[in-house]
Amino acid sequence: MQLLAKLRIDSFMVGILATVALAALLPARGEAAELLGWATKVAIAVLFLLYGARLEPREALDGLRHWRLHACVLAATFVLFPLLGLGLRVLVPGVLTPDLYTGVLFLCLVPSTVQSSIAFTAMARGNVAGAVVSASLSNLIGVFVTPLLVVTLLNTTAGVRVSPSAVLAIVVQLLVPFLAGQLLRPRLRWVLGHPAATRTVDRGSVYLVVYAAFSAGVTEGIWRGLSAGVLLSTGLVCAGLLAVVLTVTSASGRLLGFSRDDRIVVTFCGSKKSLATGLPMASVLFAGHPVGLIVLPLMLFHQIQLFTCAALAQHYARSPEPVADLLPSG
Repeated sequence: MQLLAKLRIDSFMVGILATVALAALLPARGEAAELLGWATKVAIAVLFLLYGARLEPREALDGLRHWRLHACVLAATFVLFPLLGLGLRVLVPGVLTPDLYTGVLFLCLVPSTVQSSIAFTAMARGNVAGAVVSASLSNLIGVFVTPLLVVTLLNTTAGVRVSPSAVLAIVVQLLVPFLAGQLLRPRLRWVLGHPAATRTVDRGSVYLVVYAAFSAGVTEGIWRGLSAGVLLSTGLVCAGLLAVVLTVTSASGRLLGFSRDDRIVVTFCGSKKSLATGLPMASVLFAGHPVGLIVLPLMLFHQIQLFTCAALAQHYARSPEPVADLLPSG
């Protein structure tokens, strides 16, 4: 683990790559696949139960007073990103296959991250309390907004038929455990006091979703036509998307007159996408579709955003200059 940290390699992504390799070599089939499906649903429910337990209601209400900051983050997450995703439709079929474009558009619709957004904001000496509320609010609202955007945009733009009933399935599977976590906060304090246990749930649930999605892809043969060139082009599209959003969020914070601490929140919370939330949603929303291919852009974007935001956070922490002056122009 220390070697990975020195090399700036995210152990979480190493685990995901190992999970993908395991799915390629030993995919779940038949009854094993059915059991895996149920285990994944249980793990996701526990994950969102803990998300609900982590959010302090009083802290959230106090943080909501800074509504302009949170509105800016939400606009980047659920307006700017979707508009950019729709614009990337011009890359089909020359650069992106239809399924990969569906994945790119889907990643533009999922909420912001929670843990890494807060961690990078703290590293950059930004408004940590604001990041906690913005990131948590993004995930809570995303339970409703992301499925609605998927139904609206993917059905009309990407040609993927997503049933409106999937919205209800998302609410049942994600929001109900989240609300239960809020109600059970006093009884779950002992769990939250053990970061290793909660981290195991966080990562374990994602590993299960990745294994299930890629196992299905292997058994259905959807990976046979995916070349290294297509994979590289998808990664470049994700990198370009992140660069545009980082530039826009940085400029927006400056134009709105936010303090340096708040501009850091807008930059990090507004530019990131949650793998932990997006993968469970995809497994429900895209049942019957090649989920493995659809979530691939989100996985690539997740890794790119971690490397990029880690470098930016370290740069901000070392510099007393305003955040708006630290991003490269153009």
